[in-house]
Amino acid sequence: METTATAPYHSNQKLVIHLVRHAHGLHNLESERHRDPLKRIQYADPELSPLGWQQVREQRKDLSASGLLERIELVVTSPLTRTLQTSVGIFGSPLKDEKTVGNGYQNGIKTPIFNHPPIIASELCRERLSKGRSRGTISQCRSRFPQVDFSLIEREDDILWEADERESNESVAAKGIKFIKWLLARKEKEIAVVSHGVFLQQTLIALKNEFDASIEKEFLTPFGNCEIRSLKFFRESVVRLGQDYKKN
Repeated sequence: METTATAPYHSNQKLVIHLVRHAHGLHNLESERHRDPLKRIQYADPELSPLGWQQVREQRKDLSASGLLERIELVVTSPLTRTLQTSVGIFGSPLKDEKTVGNGYQNGIKTPIFNHPPIIASELCRERLSKGRSRGTISQCRSRFPQVDFSLIEREDDILWEADERESNESVAAKGIKFIKWLLARKEKEIAVVSHGVFLQQTLIALKNEFDASIEKEFLTPFGNCEIRSLKFFRESVVRLGQDYKKN
């Protein structure tokens, strides 16, 4: 079932955006193991957990069977490790196993791996900013993820994580709207975005509030790990597609 609503933005074509939350990470595992935050291992840039890698494999299989994997023209990802691993694992060139995703190796040889579809990293869709969470240097990211284009990120080091306080929902939402408008200005007609739960949820809420979009309440709930929700944009409307690719 689809839901349609007027959205006053400028777009010369139809655009489908698939919003993907990263797969299960080691920080998610720690939260499940320990209710007390003081007992958890603190990760600055956590990787995927074994469950997360399983979710990636299953999601890639499902998207390939549905034909969606072949339709997507571009993947835009947050530059943090768990989103990079999710992006390359689901949408990148086929690799033997998860150990080859994020270390630049294929069949034991370090060599460039070509994208299908292209994957680009953007700071605009990274997680809520808070002290203690940071990405690696861009040189490190390029070495670990040769399938990903990091040219949109100008700073080698991560300066954003030094915020003294956790970023507000309002700030995240504003960043989300800016990001969506950037996507709408691009030439691609079907794009996947791999990001984080709070960013994706606040972006959807902002779309509803700013554009008076008739998006159902269940579509605004928190994302599950490796879950996909899809939106179809027209020149004067945004349509919510069915959650056909949900993974819990």
